[in-house]
Amino acid sequence: MRMTQDESALDELLPLEAMEGQFGETLAWLQETLLDINVALQIGLVAAAFIPALIFGPRLRHLVENHTRELIRTGLARRLLTAAIALATPLALLAVLAIERVVLGAIDRPVHLIDAAMSLMTAWLVIRAVTLIIRSRFWSQVAFYIAWPVAALDVFGLLDDVVMQLQALAIPLGETEEGDPVDLSLFDILRTLIYFGILFWAASFAGRAINGQLERTDEISPALRALISKVLGFVLPIVALLIALQLTGFNLATLAIFSGAVGIGVGLGLQKTVANFAAGFTLLADKSIKPGDALEVDGQFGWVTGMQSRYVSMRTRDGTEHLIPNEHFIANGVINWSKSDRVVRQHAPFGVSYGTEDMEKVQKLAIAAAQTVDRVVPDKTPVCNLMEYGDSSVNFDLRFWISDPQNGLSNVRSDVYIAIWKSFHENGIEFPFPQMDVHVKEMPKAPKA
Repeated sequence: MRMTQDESALDELLPLEAMEGQFGETLAWLQETLLDINVALQIGLVAAAFIPALIFGPRLRHLVENHTRELIRTGLARRLLTAAIALATPLALLAVLAIERVVLGAIDRPVHLIDAAMSLMTAWLVIRAVTLIIRSRFWSQVAFYIAWPVAALDVFGLLDDVVMQLQALAIPLGETEEGDPVDLSLFDILRTLIYFGILFWAASFAGRAINGQLERTDEISPALRALISKVLGFVLPIVALLIALQLTGFNLATLAIFSGAVGIGVGLGLQKTVANFAAGFTLLADKSIKPGDALEVDGQFGWVTGMQSRYVSMRTRDGTEHLIPNEHFIANGVINWSKSDRVVRQHAPFGVSYGTEDMEKVQKLAIAAAQTVDRVVPDKTPVCNLMEYGDSSVNFDLRFWISDPQNGLSNVRSDVYIAIWKSFHENGIEFPFPQMDVHVKEMPKAPKA
């Protein structure tokens, strides 16, 4: 069967006649609407309102800022005033629109477009003011770009139609015990995300307030403060999500559908993360490690500066920050120099030459030298023991105590060695160095000429 000349494949793909008819109807509506004197007048007045707003808005902002800069400097009042100053030009535009509406109403002219513009401007001002008060830039942008389109749709009467379309896009999840179908619509997802964002922001604000109060409380130990902070950081987002699901009417029983997949994901991909979370709670609960402790991990010495849900932050004497997984402390163990008592003993081995006769004098001089170092604990007398007769020296071990291991170990040992060096040289005691004697039994014979 062959197509006629009037019929073509393009007509089958694109309904050109229907599109032309729709375009004609739209064009006729625009001509009828825009050519109406009342509509044209209102559109012109809305456009003209921007001119005085742009002229007087910046002047109003500078005037208010100059008169309130010294009166209100900090706090919530300053943040509110800063938000008002930033909205000076939109406020001026709203004021001009209000004046235009009063004038049109006085001469008995329609004002529906002016009302729509004022409603949009009022919604924009309220939403923008709230987002300026929010400190987080991310959450303020999220709140603005969600609330403003919703307000615009509501002003033009399109919000109900959009909500119905979003509710129609649903995914069936199953049935309840009574046999009723359970669907998850796009509207439910968006509403849950909005509720969760608001509740998560509120939970974060509450968590920061509680942590700030705990930091100012001296009766609570650092380990308990870290444990409470970690529990709040883990529990509050979950509570916010559950409340958001309840507010949207979501049936939590339907989550059982995804429990198998979640279990496999946790078992395979998240086992290390879960292990670190559990180890972090264990470390805080048994108080084996707490902020401020001096640790030695795999030969690296440092002190704990923070305990997070996944890792412990340890700062070394070099100024580097080591992020050690919590599981490492449970599986491998570490040296905690300040767990139960910050007073720890250090060793400073040294040797003297075999020509030294008075070994008791060596011990006394070494002990006295150690006592001259500021960081050595004065109420615990150092001990100096003769350990062995070495290959090139008589070896001693000087043992002394310090009470601030978080300030370093090598530096205090260096101070003790310097004090011993000065004391021994002043008293004529020689430090040995390795020597080797070579005995020649027979000289080789000279070659014959």
